[in-house]
Amino acid sequence: MPKFYKILTVWYQQNKRDLPWRTKNDPYWVWVSEIILQQTRVDQGTAYFLRFIERFPDVKTLADAPENEVLKLWQGLGYYSRARNMHVAARQIMNEFNGSFPDTIINIEKLKGIGSYTAAAIASIAFGLPYAAIDGNVYRVLSRVFGIETPIDSTIGKREFSELANELLDRQNPSVFNEGLMEFGALQCTPQNPDCNSCPFRDQCIAFNQNKIAMLPFKSKKTKVKNRYFNYLFIRQEQYFYLEKREENDIWRNLYQFPLIESAKALNIAEFLTTEQFKSLFNGIDIVVDSISPEIIHVLTHQRLHVRFIEINISKSEIHFPWIKVLPNEVHDFPIPKLIDNFLMGKT
Repeated sequence: MPKFYKILTVWYQQNKRDLPWRTKNDPYWVWVSEIILQQTRVDQGTAYFLRFIERFPDVKTLADAPENEVLKLWQGLGYYSRARNMHVAARQIMNEFNGSFPDTIINIEKLKGIGSYTAAAIASIAFGLPYAAIDGNVYRVLSRVFGIETPIDSTIGKREFSELANELLDRQNPSVFNEGLMEFGALQCTPQNPDCNSCPFRDQCIAFNQNKIAMLPFKSKKTKVKNRYFNYLFIRQEQYFYLEKREENDIWRNLYQFPLIESAKALNIAEFLTTEQFKSLFNGIDIVVDSISPEIIHVLTHQRLHVRFIEINISKSEIHFPWIKVLPNEVHDFPIPKLIDNFLMGKT
C-alpha cells in the first residue's frame, strides 16, 4: 500500500498518548514497559511501571534484588514468569554484557524471556534498528487493512505477517512506525467496535469494505481451558497462620500460598474432610473448621480455578507443621497470588 507509513505517522503524531516510558529513550525503560504491557492493560500497567522504575531504576538494581522482592512488586499483575525472567535477564546483562544493555537484536534475543516481538520493539525504539515489532495489535491492523485471512497462530501466518510488516516498515524511522502501529491497534482499530468512521485507512481497508471486521484477525485454534479445584487451608494457630512456597513448574511458581490440597473435582465439605490428603495432615489433631468460603472462580489464560478457603482453628501451639508460620503483619513480606491477598484483606 503506497505511503502506508506516512499515513500512520501523521495519525500517530496526532493521537500519541503521553506515557511515562516514552519520556526517556532508555533500553531498560523500553524493556520494562514492554514486559509489563504483555497481558496487561496500559492503564493498569502504568502504575506498575512507575513503581518498578522507582524501586529498580536500572539493570544493576534489579539484578542485585532478591527474587522475592521482585515478585512482591509484581503482585497483582499475574503471569509471574515475566518477573522471574526479567530478574534472570538483568543478571545476564550484568554478567555477560558488562552491565550494558545489548544493542544488537541477536544479543537482545539471548536475554531470558525476550522473544522476537520484544527484541524488535527494544531494538527499534531504543536503538533505531529496522525491525518490525509484531504484537496482537499489529496482527489485527494488518489483517484488516490488507484482508489477510491466514491464521495468525500458524507458522505460515506468522511468516506472512512478518514479511508484510517488514516490507511496510519505515526504515528511517522504525521506532515511530512500530509504536504508531501498536498505538493504532490499541486506540483506533480495536478488537471490538473499532472507530472505522475516522480511520485514515478506511478507503483502502479490505475488511471494512468487505464487511469482515468482526472475523479478522483469524485464529485456527481455540484455547482449551483446564478446570482445576483448589482447596486452600487457612490454618489459624493462636495468632499465627501458615504459608507454603509454590516450587513446582506451575502457575505462581515461587509465590507463597496457604497450604493447598488440589482435588480432581469439586468436593463437598464432608467429602473433602475424608480425603487421604486431609486426614494425613491432621491425623490425631483436634481441629475446628470455622468457615468455608463460597467457591471463587479465578480465570487464567488456559485454566479456570475453582477455589475455596477452608478456615481451620488449632488450639494447641506445640503442634508443628512443615510450613512457614507467620503473623498477619508479616504476610506483606511475601509475594502471594492476588486471590489470596484479596481473601486476607477480607480478614483484616
